[in-house]
Amino acid sequence: MAQVHFWSAAATYRYLTTKEQFHEFLEAKGQEKPSQESEAVDPAGNDLTEPEAKRIRLEDGQTEDGQAEEAAETGEQLQAQKRARGQNKCRPHVKPTHYDKNKLCPSLVQVCVTVTKSPRCLECEPVCPPSSIFLTLWCIVIVPIFQESAARCFYGDRCRFLHDVGHYLETKPADLGPSCVLFETFGRCPYGVTCRFAGAHLGPEGQNLVREGLVQAPPVRNGLDKALQQQLRKRKIHFKRAEQALRQLSRGPLPGPTSEATVPEGREAEGAPGQDNCDIQLAPQEPDTVGPPSGPLRTCGPLTDEDVVRLRPHEKRRLDISGKLYLAPLTTCGNLPFRRICKRFGADVTCGEMAVCTNLLQGQTSEWALLKRHPCEDIFGVQLEGAFPDTMTKCAELLNRTIEVDFVDINVGCPIDLVFKKGGGCALMNRLAKFQQIVRGMNQVLDVPLTVKLRTGVQERVNLAHRLLPDLRAWGAALVTLHGRSREQRYTKLADWQYIEQCVAAAHPMPLFGNGDVLSYEDANRALQTGVAGVMIARGALLKPWLFTEIKEQRHWDISSSERLDILRDFTHYGLEHWGSDTQGVEKTRRFLLEWLSFLCRYVPVGLLERLPQRINERPPYYLGRDYLETLMASQKAADWIRISEMLLGPVPPNFVFLPKHKANAYK
Repeated sequence: MAQVHFWSAAATYRYLTTKEQFHEFLEAKGQEKPSQESEAVDPAGNDLTEPEAKRIRLEDGQTEDGQAEEAAETGEQLQAQKRARGQNKCRPHVKPTHYDKNKLCPSLVQVCVTVTKSPRCLECEPVCPPSSIFLTLWCIVIVPIFQESAARCFYGDRCRFLHDVGHYLETKPADLGPSCVLFETFGRCPYGVTCRFAGAHLGPEGQNLVREGLVQAPPVRNGLDKALQQQLRKRKIHFKRAEQALRQLSRGPLPGPTSEATVPEGREAEGAPGQDNCDIQLAPQEPDTVGPPSGPLRTCGPLTDEDVVRLRPHEKRRLDISGKLYLAPLTTCGNLPFRRICKRFGADVTCGEMAVCTNLLQGQTSEWALLKRHPCEDIFGVQLEGAFPDTMTKCAELLNRTIEVDFVDINVGCPIDLVFKKGGGCALMNRLAKFQQIVRGMNQVLDVPLTVKLRTGVQERVNLAHRLLPDLRAWGAALVTLHGRSREQRYTKLADWQYIEQCVAAAHPMPLFGNGDVLSYEDANRALQTGVAGVMIARGALLKPWLFTEIKEQRHWDISSSERLDILRDFTHYGLEHWGSDTQGVEKTRRFLLEWLSFLCRYVPVGLLERLPQRINERPPYYLGRDYLETLMASQKAADWIRISEMLLGPVPPNFVFLPKHKANAYK
């Protein structure tokens, strides 16, 4: 167990410093301590009242030192002319586009990758195994990838990608490291020559090497099927159960949480989650619908009563997570690699990022990516946001048939204007009729429990949650999570745990989870004394993902800077597995790493604190850590976060700029 140090005021003073001395120390790369007599003036004459990341603005096209940047490409100029929307419209465009200029054609990257003995795979026909687990991505044997053939191009004469492999290799940036995470983990890298770590798995003649004993498919579940995506985009799917539930709700409120009359009679094989999505269709096929031919429904095995008999409302699977640690659905930062980090440190329940129901119904790949689930997430749910009963109910039916989850959560706590002004998020608390129809409709079409995440209300001094909780219990919600702040508060001031305690009694016997300001095991213990069924942890996990370990072991962990760097390194490995090891995947991993670092810098090591524990609403002072890396991790400058990312992912692209998405001031 780590030793807990309670430093005196004098001992703490030895770590405190000024803002100017702090940045001077980092600029000197930790070689020597700055002089205590240095003047408190920034050498460049800039105002350092706020972190640099909050001051950078690129609307005028000027760099930090005032020099004009080079003219952007024509496509970027057209993109800049588009009107930006939302609370982050002043952020610069951080997605790198330089790799799109010389992007290699997928037909060359994935040449000879079919596992069936077809004319396209004649080179490996004598040795290609007949029962491979791969579909169209990899080939089991070593074959040359530098083959240019117009007949193999997926796009034919319309292809705009690069077909000259030699030219691609000349313009490709240097490798970022000697080992490829995908090659080491799965036995092969699907990105071949485009991988930024290609030297680890390319042979002397450009072959994509394979480790026979490690070959396995990526384990992530809840992916979007291409056939289903085409049906969604063409609106060829009919939601019979959702439409029937909506018709009944339009006639008037139902007497109970759900009604057995909403179950369609004679409906066959209503595939429940966990049945490998064998019955993926939501409606009978139309003549021009993409999918399997009409006829008997496909099954995974013998037909049982479970396949033809629908669950009654009271027979739904129970959601028993009382006393467990719940990782909140965190927009942007709550991605799959971050959830894997939290699971490793003891998180019991995880939930995907907020997904907009209309985007899911349109088959948007980026939105469906938020639903992906890793095998380590044993209790996993997804969170939906929407403002209208029809879209939310149809989306619930769609997810009930196509993905594997343990619960579905409704977002009634999102405070941002883009969601609130459309009637979603916190706005549902003032739209009771629509809110009731959403909860009842979704509960009727789901085979898994339905949960709701709330705030105390919309206005700061007008609490609404205690009035809604009895209704939610009657409408069929299995669990409610309450964030102890209103929409107007956002993240300012402290969470109102006294009000959460009052809401526990109003929600009984429905379990209520509390959320807000938990950053130590003492905070979690005080939260549990209010009678909540469990604690949801949000920003506390972003500041210190090992918080789950501290709560379970009831101790403070004085984690070292090298251990924290190992956590970031694991995150980058998980990110490369999830987003890819080519240039696009590396830069996407870097972007999410930088977003996380904008929270991690607020953590103050236990060994430097005068008193324990650290409070989430207290602004950390400027201090010099016990080593250079610990000091670097405490910096609030985006340039220093980029420096940390370069330790793990190599140098950033030219003209790279980062501005954190979340800039909420949570300090008192």
